[in-house]
Amino acid sequence: MTGVVEAREQLVGVREDARGSGIDLTPWGKFDRGELAVYPLLFHLLDVAAVAGVVWDRYLTRGQRRLIAVGLGVTLAEARCLVMFIAGLHDLGKVSAFQEQEAHPWARVSDTLRADTRNWRRMPHERASMHSVLQLLAEAGYPADTSDSPGVLVAQILGGHHGRFLQIDIDGAAKASRVNLTLGGLAWQDLRRRYFALVRHLTGATVVPADVSVQAAVLITGVGIIADRLASQRHYWLPKAQAPAFGAGEHYAQAVRDAPALIEQSGLARISLPHTPFTHAHGGLTAPNDLQASVTEQLALAVGEKGPGILVVTDATGGGKTVTALEAARIFNAGGDTAGILWLLPTMATTNAAYDVLEAYVAAHRPEHAPVSLVHSHSYDNTAYSDHRLAAHEPSTSDAFWPGEDDADTPAGERPEERVTVPDGWLRGWDRALLAQFTVATHDQALMAALPVRFSALRMLAISGRTVIVDEVHALPPFMRQVLGRLLHWLGALGCPVVLLSATLPAQVSSELIRSYLDGAGHPHPETAHLDCHPPYPGWLYAAASDASLTRITPAAAAAHAARNRRRADIRLHPVRHSSCTDPEDALVRETRLERITQEIAPVAEAGGCAAIYCATVADAQTTYAHLHTALDWPDGGPGGQLLLLHARLPGHESEALTRHVRTALFRTGERPKRLVVVTTSLLDMSLDIDVDVMVSDLAALHTLLQRLGRLWRFDHIARPDWMRQQDRPRLTVLQPTDHRGHLQLPPAWRGLDSPFLPRATAAYLAHRPDGPLTLPDDVQHLVESVHGDPDDLTQADAVLQRSHTLHHARQRTEEHHSALHLVPAWHDALSLSDLHRQNLHASQAATRLGVMPRRLLPVYRTPGGRLTLDAAGTQPLPRHRKPTTAQTRRILQHTLPVPAPWVAEGSRRNQVPDSWRTHALLADLVLLPQDAEDPAQPVRFGRHSLRLDAALGLVHTEA
Repeated sequence: MTGVVEAREQLVGVREDARGSGIDLTPWGKFDRGELAVYPLLFHLLDVAAVAGVVWDRYLTRGQRRLIAVGLGVTLAEARCLVMFIAGLHDLGKVSAFQEQEAHPWARVSDTLRADTRNWRRMPHERASMHSVLQLLAEAGYPADTSDSPGVLVAQILGGHHGRFLQIDIDGAAKASRVNLTLGGLAWQDLRRRYFALVRHLTGATVVPADVSVQAAVLITGVGIIADRLASQRHYWLPKAQAPAFGAGEHYAQAVRDAPALIEQSGLARISLPHTPFTHAHGGLTAPNDLQASVTEQLALAVGEKGPGILVVTDATGGGKTVTALEAARIFNAGGDTAGILWLLPTMATTNAAYDVLEAYVAAHRPEHAPVSLVHSHSYDNTAYSDHRLAAHEPSTSDAFWPGEDDADTPAGERPEERVTVPDGWLRGWDRALLAQFTVATHDQALMAALPVRFSALRMLAISGRTVIVDEVHALPPFMRQVLGRLLHWLGALGCPVVLLSATLPAQVSSELIRSYLDGAGHPHPETAHLDCHPPYPGWLYAAASDASLTRITPAAAAAHAARNRRRADIRLHPVRHSSCTDPEDALVRETRLERITQEIAPVAEAGGCAAIYCATVADAQTTYAHLHTALDWPDGGPGGQLLLLHARLPGHESEALTRHVRTALFRTGERPKRLVVVTTSLLDMSLDIDVDVMVSDLAALHTLLQRLGRLWRFDHIARPDWMRQQDRPRLTVLQPTDHRGHLQLPPAWRGLDSPFLPRATAAYLAHRPDGPLTLPDDVQHLVESVHGDPDDLTQADAVLQRSHTLHHARQRTEEHHSALHLVPAWHDALSLSDLHRQNLHASQAATRLGVMPRRLLPVYRTPGGRLTLDAAGTQPLPRHRKPTTAQTRRILQHTLPVPAPWVAEGSRRNQVPDSWRTHALLADLVLLPQDAEDPAQPVRFGRHSLRLDAALGLVHTEA
């Protein structure tokens, strides 16, 4: 009876606190120095709670909501209330010494509180929230005696709202007696207790969760971060601070009414794409091919019965994997548990191309509004996306970030703001771009969710609500593949459907990735070891998350698809002398690399056609371009516009413009030029829908050569040049660097590109392969397995190759070991949420690939008057004594290019950015290349490295 009376008294007290003058509102949560506006902390807590409820309704998918409810052991309605309650408590720790850090709002805090500080101690308010709420949760009936008890996990969720889960010592620093000593006297303790009770009462979170799963905790943390960021926007809280409500209850009622509009303005509200016929959704394709048709029929039935899972699609380059993946995403999302697409690719060039494809796909459904975001470290280079300007004042991670308001100096001719696929202002900011329902990103952006970086919970929430397409999986080295395996494990645990795409994926790798996903879904590796997870080639395999059952494309459909796309092609190996190799004087004169390239390209220069020359290094590409520029007779006014050089060490705006030009000119429906020769590197290797008549490549790994082969005579409808009429199939010419005895000799500059074993094994395989053409796609998987899968047959007869393979295997194990050191644990191995942040990594420091991260170089010119400009003519001066405007920031970044860090390690004061740039996250770490405007050909020295930007060749590097 006593307990009932106490409960009634508490309820009466809470209701009194919700009224006009019922509770002390003087502690502040937000303060604007310009307006001297103070916003009550309690109001901010209630704002975040209200916004969290609408995030639950409008942003979370049905699958995410169900996973949270199951993870809490409550109903969906109860789970919504608990999520709002937890989100609302995030800043409770500000009822502490935090209040002293700003003199103006501290002076407004009530005398009662100011007089009761005792010997309080400052600590980060997120830690103060975690410590203070633990006792309050225990008083409310939450078990809080072990590291995995609901009360402790909820406290850690609050501690993680600034991006990192914190360790909590329940018998030490978080013990009630210790907390009361460090966070103020009885008046402060009482106010925290009353704020806690009031937030709980207004959100209706009266139920105590039976459990808090790790997966649910991660998603709840992400919801809280989103709600906090939205409610912390100045335009939202400042008017409320200037015209405050009379009491907490009135304020909360208004916050609930305001929250839906805030979500709509942010662009977070999810939409369903209207049904659209296949031919309209996919750019006018007349009908699905056999692979795509099998997915729309077979996979739809399997997903309807089993639910989400992981799908692996294998097919030769140009077989329609992209459309297959988009159809699979439609099927997965149709189940209702997910909504949207995250498409991951290996490079910025491929993401830029995929962005155009996904944007067109979404727009073809004619939604009222469906933002498509592009997320990689230099999204500002993409002219299709950069109409949203960089804001110098916004914080940033390694992601591109965008402001919420227009800049006065908008360049003319940019994309109209009303386009339905344009991201809204809030989604252009910070790492929030990943939250957009439709996103194209580099692999790195998603892989960071499996690393202990700040806001990894937000990344995991953003990734898990839609179908994730991982393209070009074969391009991942062992280090990144290990990270992908852990990410797939978590996606399996979160019920997120995944599509893996590759033209050249070894069966063992695909099996490992499938099992990682199934392990996360609750099927440990020992239980799936007996499964044959090798997907057919060409074809697909689907593994259901619910029961680990496997579904494959029918043999008839696979055979029909292979027959329809069957073609023959040649790969010809040509021994050549690389310029780095000096033959003895008495050696026979041999064909050089440049001579062979000239012979292959001469017919194109003379009679027309389109050709691609793939070079192993940028230096090789520059040498090749310079040689062809003068060695061949170029009609129609010379090589300008007919001979292009495209590599990664061009300024960003030049590289993006050239890549877009090549993609347009050589596309399926592009206006094909009479003559075009592109000298490039691996930049054009993957996911680019282009077609050339002639192709020459330096020796590379076999899977890379097969990727390149897929762009040779890719489109059947294109008429080949007249001079090729005697050639009945495409031919890829591969240049094998040899010594004067005919033995393979890799140039020193190539050895850092990849494991030397792969080009060695490729050369050995092609040299011993029986004469005759390849049959595609039939031969592809066998070719891949021979070099990249199990090459024992290849190495047994060659001792040198065997030693190389042993070193290659050891290198792979080393990469995997280094990768495993930084991974977040599997969900079932996380004994505490703090295990997910054992290391303190920022996204800009996270290593998703092995090796030293490159630096960004900004070539500038110093005029005789001492000004720095972006051009030698001095027409684009750089601000030195003031912060760059938004437009200047983008212009600066578009002129940067990546270089290996050792090249610029010995820089001096002249290579540092102006002091006014140092507060901008994307400008602070740039390295200047100050060239003489009157003599730009003079290189700039960095120790033994010399660099200069050549107008035709790009960045030229020499080493003493």
